[in-house]
Amino acid sequence: MDRSELVTPDSPLAFVDIETTGCSPGQHRIIDVAVIGMRAGEVEYEWQTLVNPGGRIPAGITALTGIDNEMLHGAPPFEEVAAELRARLAGRVFVAHNVRFDYGFIRREFARLGSEWRAPNLCTVRLSRALYPEMPRHNLDAVMQRHDISVAQRHRAMPDAQVLLEFWRRLRASWPQDALQRALEVAAQRATLPPALSPDLADDLPEGPGVYRFFGVGEDGAAALLYVVKANNLRERVLDHFRAGAGDAKSLKLAAQVRRVEWTETAGELGALLLEAREIRAAQPVYNRQLSGNGERLTWLFDDPGSAPELVELSATVLRSGNAFGTYRSARDARRALESMAREHRWCLKVLGLENGAGSCFGLQVGRCNGACVGHESAAVHLARVKMELIPQRLRQWPFEGPMVLREGAGERVQFHVIDGWQHLETFDGDDAAVCLEEFGRSVRLNHPRFDIDSYRILTRHLGTARLVPLPRQPEDSWT
Repeated sequence: MDRSELVTPDSPLAFVDIETTGCSPGQHRIIDVAVIGMRAGEVEYEWQTLVNPGGRIPAGITALTGIDNEMLHGAPPFEEVAAELRARLAGRVFVAHNVRFDYGFIRREFARLGSEWRAPNLCTVRLSRALYPEMPRHNLDAVMQRHDISVAQRHRAMPDAQVLLEFWRRLRASWPQDALQRALEVAAQRATLPPALSPDLADDLPEGPGVYRFFGVGEDGAAALLYVVKANNLRERVLDHFRAGAGDAKSLKLAAQVRRVEWTETAGELGALLLEAREIRAAQPVYNRQLSGNGERLTWLFDDPGSAPELVELSATVLRSGNAFGTYRSARDARRALESMAREHRWCLKVLGLENGAGSCFGLQVGRCNGACVGHESAAVHLARVKMELIPQRLRQWPFEGPMVLREGAGERVQFHVIDGWQHLETFDGDDAAVCLEEFGRSVRLNHPRFDIDSYRILTRHLGTARLVPLPRQPEDSWT
């Protein structure tokens, strides 16, 4: 049954909040859980318990919640509270703020016990967005401020569950039932997954950034990669493909062909963009617009004031000069582009190295050159005019002598991107980054692949240089 059929203003509800040792259901554990049961607008019970996670509490979690290791020493483990929690939630709509977090953790805790558990659920973040689209933020603090709700202690399970209860009461009191019902249907809108996909997909997808992949079946019966895309919220972006009315005919055709979904979480948007570009270039999925990839590799280098510009392959060395202008697929394209601008701005084709022969250039004879070829205009003035007009095509200078490292993310998910000359060389995950970065730097494995214009565009668009640190070459070098 579709979830929108289950949620009404009078549905039996369970307002749920949890506190955990971290953000990942696969790695972290619940330490505090609260449930408030309501039916037909009346509270039936309030239930809360601390939960011993079987390990120590990170200092940051203690600072946030006030829950420390001593408080949890005598608390029951999840297996001792599982039966009662299941009974408290049975037959009710699971209501939470950013419901995938709380729902995902509880579902994973039951799975650790070998027990399957599901429930219809409702996200009060989405409900707030549906009813108050003018609000810039919909986190719990913003909801409390908007509706003048206060509690004694935030970031504990029961007080936060009480905020949700009070928010629900305010909604029931201030909105007509039919308007509230429409908002509930919007907030509870559920994707209809193709039969070939696991019904657990909606619950398993994470809500962080990353790259997802759709696989279908090729003509030979083997798995075929259909689509690779980055997302800031993997769950929402993937499920959007399967929601009613999603997309055009091409999107509908893609959704119908999907037989498997895979994903890779990243520490942030930059990592997702770089991974997406790399995989599209390597695999050329059927439904992706192909990136320009390695096509644009040439540039005009105006590195010597006394010489004609040189058409060279793009590289980190060239980009360090700050004198590279334009990107081109071929020498023919590069020459045509420069010749066209020369005619428009009265540059000298001979000084630019685009015309051979003795004496003046042909442009001077027909009034299209200021005479740099015969000394009527100095080489310095000519070069200054050329560079001034080419400024919009000037490639961004790489301001470092060698490779640099960018740390992206925080907490449990951190990645380190190695970059040189606005080219992405490698990414290391946080757990192994120290060793890998040192080995990478010592091996001087910096023979760049051929210049990739997509990597250049991603990095120059999304990356400043303030947070970059040098790639370590020795174990004692700092990389954090």
